[in-house]
Amino acid sequence: GIHYVGQMQEGSLMRFLVEQLTEGQLEWARLPAIYDAVVLGDPQGAGKTYHLHSGEREYFRRLKEQFPGEAAAIDEFQRLVKSAGRGVVLLGILKMLPRFLAGLLVRSRLLPRLCPFSRLASRSLKEVVDGLTPNPELRAVLSYIFLTYGVLPSKASFSMHSILVNHFLHGAWYPKGGAGEIAFHIIPVIRKAGGNVFGKAPVQRILLDPQGRACGVSVKKGQDLVDIFAPVVISDAGIFNTYEKLLPAEARALPEIQSQLRTVTHGEGGFTVFIGLSGSREELGLEPTNYFMFPGNDLDGMMKRYLASSREEAADNIPVLFVTSPSSKDPTWEMRHPGKSTLAVVTFARYEWFEEWKDKQVHKRGDDYEDLKKTFVDAIMQTVFKLYPRIEGRV
Repeated sequence: GIHYVGQMQEGSLMRFLVEQLTEGQLEWARLPAIYDAVVLGDPQGAGKTYHLHSGEREYFRRLKEQFPGEAAAIDEFQRLVKSAGRGVVLLGILKMLPRFLAGLLVRSRLLPRLCPFSRLASRSLKEVVDGLTPNPELRAVLSYIFLTYGVLPSKASFSMHSILVNHFLHGAWYPKGGAGEIAFHIIPVIRKAGGNVFGKAPVQRILLDPQGRACGVSVKKGQDLVDIFAPVVISDAGIFNTYEKLLPAEARALPEIQSQLRTVTHGEGGFTVFIGLSGSREELGLEPTNYFMFPGNDLDGMMKRYLASSREEAADNIPVLFVTSPSSKDPTWEMRHPGKSTLAVVTFARYEWFEEWKDKQVHKRGDDYEDLKKTFVDAIMQTVFKLYPRIEGRV
């Protein structure tokens, strides 16, 4: 699924590309001007809610209104974000240069001088934001969207964070009819061009030619394996799945593959609650705005304490919730599903908390597994009920 997409304004490159891929058949609904809201503390108590507004100038102007006296810090944040954003273009050019020339630029250390993106890439989000302001709430609001890419502020590259901030500066959009419309309209275009798309065909392994180059994939069709050959193989399965599960053992053992694996660690796991509701958006008071909810303003500290806790303690220390209503974003929803609504809530969870059930089949993992999940769900719902009190009893 998709929560929301930026850079879809009329005339943008992203909109143009998507219209080419869908032959103009995919429609987009714009989210409200306040597309994201950050809640710090109890939404029914002493907590505060800050709003993120669409529009390149409006985004930063409204931040200054909500943080009077912090104009200089916000101006500098804007300058750094825009500077890193412009540097992405240079990074793209670097990818297109011959490898020896790109390597020369990297080794000569000219790249940080020429490219702000590269210069800021080695600085963490927390380091940059802490250097801009001592205000803990402004620090939190400038960092809130880290949940979207799943890396703690102390570990996230400021340049990567800037890409996402820039992505949503002009606002946010949602596909009319839901995320399934994207595949529905793109697949015919792919097939018309001579390609194909397969569902329920899990990739079992990457095929290599005698020279060790990827030349296709082996997919499962029922109980059989079918080899599909291609001049280029692109994996979106992540580095660990690609190298450790899909590559043949002899390729996996190569020193260059092992050296790449040693440079990375697994990202944090996620925990998502999908909620079906009886009642329309109006009846339940739901909004298309996305809510990022934190119990305090020390985002990094709360995250570290949570991830270091045992699974028995974790549900009492959830540091962040992303609360969104897919049905409220889609103007066609009420016509298709009258009197029904949906919410989705996302937070972090450690794989190790659930690891003991890794070999068990879905829906057959036993009462202990279900009880652990319920502990998290109950804690999450108590916070969601504070945000949307009218949904209680309608789940």
